[in-house]
Amino acid sequence: MVMKPVILMKLFLTVLILWVATPSLHSQSSAGMAATVEPRFLIDIPTAGVLEPGSFSADMDLFQAGGMMIRINAGIIPNLSFGISYGANHVVGSEKIAVNPIPGINIRLRVLDETEFFPAVLIGFDSQGKESYIKETKRYTIKSPGFFVVASKNYDLLGYLSVHGGVNYSLESKDKSNAPNLYAGVEKTVGSNVSLLLEYNMALNDARGDAVGRGRGYLNSGIRWSVGKGFTLGFDTKDFFKNRRDRFSVANRTVFLEYIAFF
Repeated sequence: MVMKPVILMKLFLTVLILWVATPSLHSQSSAGMAATVEPRFLIDIPTAGVLEPGSFSADMDLFQAGGMMIRINAGIIPNLSFGISYGANHVVGSEKIAVNPIPGINIRLRVLDETEFFPAVLIGFDSQGKESYIKETKRYTIKSPGFFVVASKNYDLLGYLSVHGGVNYSLESKDKSNAPNLYAGVEKTVGSNVSLLLEYNMALNDARGDAVGRGRGYLNSGIRWSVGKGFTLGFDTKDFFKNRRDRFSVANRTVFLEYIAFF
């Protein structure tokens, strides 16, 4: 039985109701100098951030074709978190909703904490790709990370500058274009509640066969704003190198909404 997108939507709304109705929830933020929680992703690429035990997050990506992807994560024990996700196209609009075939799962284990001289290192698995699912080649437009290893380091520079880099191997190989992939990105805080993001996904696993990409990789930028009470809003502009073969003349734009809290 295929899970309906409305199920995760109800879960997301339940989180919001709990936030309003339960005074014991302690909201957090993940953007700006005042952030209390590490971001687990920049735009499409993972970082070495992990949720603390007793915390949870619910986030939503809104993308083209009326698409929506919802993800719920929880901190289990120190340096270990787990989550599920699900998405669909045409959630907004008059066309029939096209749901993804299965939910995504992700698990993250930080094996090294950051020190003065060394970055934090995290290993994980994430089967959730970004944007539309392509049935013919059984892959997402932006392939899921699959198995990945990532390192993250923070520096004091007019606020904070965070540098991230990693390698991943996606299991989405039906398009006959798969290989170990590399990515890197930075986050720069601007004041207490805003962060600017820039990332480059080399997309080495999306350049041959029936690939979506042209072999140029994906250069993406974004902004995150912690608006209070656990909510973070984001706006992303993606694919500046026009890597996607089906790209329009203007950059791909997506919207991000996140809620994080501790019980």
